[in-house]
Amino acid sequence: MGAVSLTEESLRISELFYSLQGEARDAGLPTVFVRLTGCPLRCTYCDSEYAFYGGERMSLAAILQKVQSYPARHVCVTGGEPLAQPNCIPLLRALCDAGYQVSLETSGAMPVDAVDARVSRVVDLKTPASGEQARNRMENIPLLTEKDQVKFVICDRGDYDWARFTLDQYRLSERVGEVLFSPSYEQLAPRQLAEWILEDGLPVRMQMQLHKLLWGDIPGV
Repeated sequence: MGAVSLTEESLRISELFYSLQGEARDAGLPTVFVRLTGCPLRCTYCDSEYAFYGGERMSLAAILQKVQSYPARHVCVTGGEPLAQPNCIPLLRALCDAGYQVSLETSGAMPVDAVDARVSRVVDLKTPASGEQARNRMENIPLLTEKDQVKFVICDRGDYDWARFTLDQYRLSERVGEVLFSPSYEQLAPRQLAEWILEDGLPVRMQMQLHKLLWGDIPGV
């Protein structure tokens, strides 16, 4: 791929803010979030529908400058579905080149092979209750490594059983650095998910969304 101009190339940004990472391996760490506009999926439990449309177009250089204005070494590129915008790929590369620890939150419905190897890909495999299970690109799984993470948002027992089967079928705990089971916010009691995981002795990390516990279900936190 040829060189990309940071001043000429741009992305549509829904929001760019500084907060604590609420999920995945870096939970609790001060992080800059770059939320890209747009998503081809419509999950039943989506908590970022406001990012489907609108946003502000920013050059890659302007995004990098804004990120650098915050005192954090971790950056999370999220959405929507960030990979739906092709210039997400050069943005990830530019952030890594600038020395940041970069994570990408992606639905797994888009190819991840072009993502910079320095990025931790957090792939959210869609469960049956999401309504978007058919969009999972399972061919992404062999591309994942110890640097990457796989997340399941669990809405009910059916989702849990499907996630447990998928965990075993693809030997995910041996392939990636973290397998994350997260209760769908206000749909599944966290204690119930914890009891299922303990009963089955699954090699997964249960997570709750720290930012929602601290600030509630609102944008920009």
